[in-house]
Amino acid sequence: MLRLLLSAVKMAAIGIWIVAFGSAGAGARAAEGTTYPVTIKHAFGTTIIAKKPERIATVAWANHEVPLALGIVPVGFARANFGDDDGDGILPWVAERLAALHAAKPVLFDEGDGIDFEAVAATRPDVILASYSGLSQSDYDTLSQIAPVVAYPEAPWSTDWRDMIRLNSAGMGMAPEGEALIARIEADIAKVVGGHPELRGKSAMFITHLDATDLSTVNFYTTNDSRVRFFADLGLKSPRSVVEASKSGKFAGSVSAERIDVFDDVDIVVTYGNQKLLDALAANPLMSRMPAVDKGALVMLGRNPVGTAANPTPLSISWVLKDYVDLLSDAARKSK
Repeated sequence: MLRLLLSAVKMAAIGIWIVAFGSAGAGARAAEGTTYPVTIKHAFGTTIIAKKPERIATVAWANHEVPLALGIVPVGFARANFGDDDGDGILPWVAERLAALHAAKPVLFDEGDGIDFEAVAATRPDVILASYSGLSQSDYDTLSQIAPVVAYPEAPWSTDWRDMIRLNSAGMGMAPEGEALIARIEADIAKVVGGHPELRGKSAMFITHLDATDLSTVNFYTTNDSRVRFFADLGLKSPRSVVEASKSGKFAGSVSAERIDVFDDVDIVVTYGNQKLLDALAANPLMSRMPAVDKGALVMLGRNPVGTAANPTPLSISWVLKDYVDLLSDAARKSK
């Protein structure tokens, strides 16, 4: 079935216009206006887009929010599998944007077992946006048989929200509109964070997961992860231990709880959990030595919209910003 669908899809032709990256992989910087064909550089090489795409599909987390924010409804995108309170596969800020655009629910790709290539092909896209994703070479090769693919610039799951917008908007032929969207979001952030000076200069780390029944290991996101990069937008900094772990290039690190003293310079801990986890941390002889735990300077996120939006995306940032910053501010005040 997939082979039949792929045979009906035209591949893009050659092109010469290049969207270049900054020296540190800062994302696409489009020239004034867009001329076609367009070539976009990414981790798997280059993608050629022969003409302005009309049918846009996205895979993986949140890439669909870029076209939606720019007024374009994708023909299909990934079903939400985290933080979806009502189980309809669409997060609340996406639902609000679809309503604002008077758009029906598009095709939702079920990615529980990986990308559904047949479902993507069935939407007959002109381009597939995946600048924030964990695509493998095999995934990329298969998707490229369906339509040109805009992949991540350097490493899986490490594209920050600005670069997600820049790359995806360039792939749509809307790079100037993408820059304007970034400016609007930055203005929203500045307005909210400006009212919380207590955050300025505080150090924060994002722990990926803590098991209340086994606190022997601390797993955390590094500065290569978009959740941690977002801390800088909010006036926070990363502690020395996280910065050191980030040099590996990986988006996550791990430290034995027996070395808990390496986190002595952490003012705020953000993680996923509930009161049961809080009680376990306070009772644990190692974890309780961590200053942020001892002072209760923790932000506990759940499987809800706020917890989901801690991983910043083009539509979620402004939607949840005030609530998230309030939680961080409460923790910052406790850290004194």
